[in-house]
Amino acid sequence: MEEIRLAELSGEERLRQMEYIAKIRSENDAWEAAGNPKKKYFSFVMGCQMNTHDSEKLVGMLKEMGYAEGDSETDADFIIYNTCCIRENAEQKIYGKLGWLKHYKKINPNAIVAICGCMMQQEGVLQTIRREYRRVVDMVFGTFNIYKLPELLYRRLETGKPVYDIWQDYEEVVEDLPRARTNPFKASVNIMYGCNNFCAYCIVPYVRGRERSREAEAVLAEVKQLAADGVKEITLLGQNVNSYGQTLEHPISFAKLLQMVHEVEGIERIRFTTSNPKDISDELIATMAEYPKICNNLHLPLQAGSDSVLQRMNRKYTKESYLEQVKKLRAAMPDITLTTDIIIGFPGETEEDFQDTIDVVKEAKYSIGYTFMYSKRTGTPAATMDNQVPDEVMRERFERLLGVLNPGIAELHKDFVGREMVVLVEEISKNDPNVVTGRAENNLAVYFEGSSDLIGKMVPVKIVYNKTFYLLAERILGESHGNSI
Repeated sequence: MEEIRLAELSGEERLRQMEYIAKIRSENDAWEAAGNPKKKYFSFVMGCQMNTHDSEKLVGMLKEMGYAEGDSETDADFIIYNTCCIRENAEQKIYGKLGWLKHYKKINPNAIVAICGCMMQQEGVLQTIRREYRRVVDMVFGTFNIYKLPELLYRRLETGKPVYDIWQDYEEVVEDLPRARTNPFKASVNIMYGCNNFCAYCIVPYVRGRERSREAEAVLAEVKQLAADGVKEITLLGQNVNSYGQTLEHPISFAKLLQMVHEVEGIERIRFTTSNPKDISDELIATMAEYPKICNNLHLPLQAGSDSVLQRMNRKYTKESYLEQVKKLRAAMPDITLTTDIIIGFPGETEEDFQDTIDVVKEAKYSIGYTFMYSKRTGTPAATMDNQVPDEVMRERFERLLGVLNPGIAELHKDFVGREMVVLVEEISKNDPNVVTGRAENNLAVYFEGSSDLIGKMVPVKIVYNKTFYLLAERILGESHGNSI
């Protein structure tokens, strides 16, 4: 009965937060009615799609509270940073911003600064903020209670005192709060939270908690509402979507959830991220191949190609089993494109280990590779491992990896020249007002001549040129899409 209890509490908590939203909205409306300028917010988000999704909720609540969007920190009455801690440079960027805000708050002491997200869940971060930035930061909260923004802001406005509210674990999953989507035809849907894998280099299980899945009925209700709002493409989000449903009172597989989402009228494309290779099932592969709305693209993080490195990473698959999954996917879907994550310089990585990674990159043939040099994260097992790889060795291997990965991407993309695709147009090109850009079903970026009236539409095109990291195309007029992807 635990899942039902949480769902009921979530409904009560949602109403509670909506009451705080109404109180702040009333105060902001009165402020504006008195002839004052409308209050503004500025939102800055770092990190993964999950963080972006969280920030849409934060912004949605701020808009409901009567705040308008500001162009920058200096144009805002309320400033909120949603942080990431997956890599050290993300943390340093936030501390740099807080250092700048020390000076800004002297000019505008009434500006309220809030900081939230994964970085706040790390041991010692709150103490650092209270010690070094106590006159800068007014509100601090973490990943488990972002839905409490209205209550925490109301407390800050009423008392004038800093508010610190960091939870070490989740108490409730609260959905169905106001949300400001940045795209009217594409949207993300959380299907689960947290992670149980505890990869040796990763801080996520410590800052987002253990896995817990949303009920399928709740996911479907959200997807149906998005479809009614005109959304055409959805991305199902989770730290490891392949293990979806295992924590439910009545478990179901991720493949079954995909099949259910596929039946929602109005949704034309379904994507999902992220997948752990160890949990890719034959049922999932068959479902992807059989159900046409599920896109022919899969993010399949490799991280490393060496069995010994993978074992130290606690990834629970091998080079051989990873490549076997690639073979199965391509056998079921010959046109599938694969993207990946790769970490160079994990503790103890040898030249032989690095060559194993190069072998997989050559064989797997990725369309995109997100590559990183290992970054030590305090609190993870890898941070205390022996044989930390020197920075200069990491940098040299990183450059060699790109020397293999990028030509491979160019070679793969060359195969699509002359073929027809259907592109969901997303925006006008930043470099040419007469060119639009979007993504094909297989997630390849495509540019072609067009105007803003095409944004949000599915447009058939023919690929005419390969630019390595994106494709140039010509629009196909008429109804026939031909052999489209």
